[in-house]
Amino acid sequence: MRFEDILKASMEEEDRVAEFLADIISIRSLSGEEEEVVERIKKEMENVGFDTVRIDDFGNVIGSIGNGDKKIAFDAHVDVVDAGEESLWEFPPFEGKVVGDKVLGRGASDQKAGMAAIVYAGKVLKKLGIEGNFTFYGIGSIMEEDCDGLPWTYLVEKENFRPDVVVLTEPTDLGIYRGHRGRMEIEVDIKGKSAHGAFPHLGDNAIYKAAEIVLDIKNLAPNLKEHDFLGKGTLTVSRIRGNGPSLCSVADHADIYIDRRLTLGESMELAVSEISNLPSVRKYNAQVNVPMYKRKTYKGYLLPMKKYYPTWLMEENNPILDRAQKAYRGLFKEEPRIDKWTFSTNGVTISGMYNIPAFGFGPGIESMAHSPNEYCPREHLPKAVAMYVAFTLLESGITLE
Repeated sequence: MRFEDILKASMEEEDRVAEFLADIISIRSLSGEEEEVVERIKKEMENVGFDTVRIDDFGNVIGSIGNGDKKIAFDAHVDVVDAGEESLWEFPPFEGKVVGDKVLGRGASDQKAGMAAIVYAGKVLKKLGIEGNFTFYGIGSIMEEDCDGLPWTYLVEKENFRPDVVVLTEPTDLGIYRGHRGRMEIEVDIKGKSAHGAFPHLGDNAIYKAAEIVLDIKNLAPNLKEHDFLGKGTLTVSRIRGNGPSLCSVADHADIYIDRRLTLGESMELAVSEISNLPSVRKYNAQVNVPMYKRKTYKGYLLPMKKYYPTWLMEENNPILDRAQKAYRGLFKEEPRIDKWTFSTNGVTISGMYNIPAFGFGPGIESMAHSPNEYCPREHLPKAVAMYVAFTLLESGITLE
């Protein structure tokens, strides 16, 4: 098999993969509301010739081709964030369209383009009649926007699904990404004592205590760890709430919400201890905790998960990464860009929790994620299709020329 044959067969699918992407963009699939788009993807997988297609009890759609020992999974989350302020959009966000060299709409880059490319990589595998010691899995995962990694927590914990490698198809501008910082959410609860607002000296204002704690959190930020590739750990206070018996009262309770980004070497325990040991937190005996995510999927499945999403990084010299680069060079006759995501992906559980090797390669523009006027460059789609096919063959030991 030759690289040029794979690229040619993939380029022949450009119109169809772009049209399929526009079709699934037109299905508004917010987290917890993915049933219709999952059914549409299942139908397309069946139409292009996947050997098996099913929807699991959680709600993910899983298609497979082949029955070999080397299990290679390609993941795309099929939920999207909402449009936000629609006046900022130059076109309807949930009416997917192919216009010139772009596919337009919410989810075009983040990350239904990856899903479309996975499905048509399966078609190219079947069209070329490629057989080998591999099982190609295409996975449309749900609920990722709400809780990174949750669908793979289900796959690993409940279905014992542990492929040999996972390719994350979040947008990478066709670069090869080998990790990203982790993240977590932290709550700080502060108690006070209520009193009538006419005589506040009789109370103990929890909001004033929170203000001191916020300043200590701000002063902690410059001292967080840094990694030469992934960058620095960060934190920011994203919400402060206070309440009491009424708006004419001294607040008897306040809580602070923190968004914490974790670089390599930072753990949940470390991040919690840093907040717990702040002078003001100790002074006021504030309680620090990591909240739980508890929301049912569209199929009614509940899988509680702490809002902790670990850092992960594939080492530079990993043979899997070498094969990914070989696939890229063979197809496109140039050196790939090796980088990392700024945001978080399902890799937090796949590699961060379960140590399953993973890397990223996706169509679409990373900076378009969650932005108005989102689009995917049309030319990205067949290139991603070709990359997924070529990597599958190289990873399973098939020689490409």
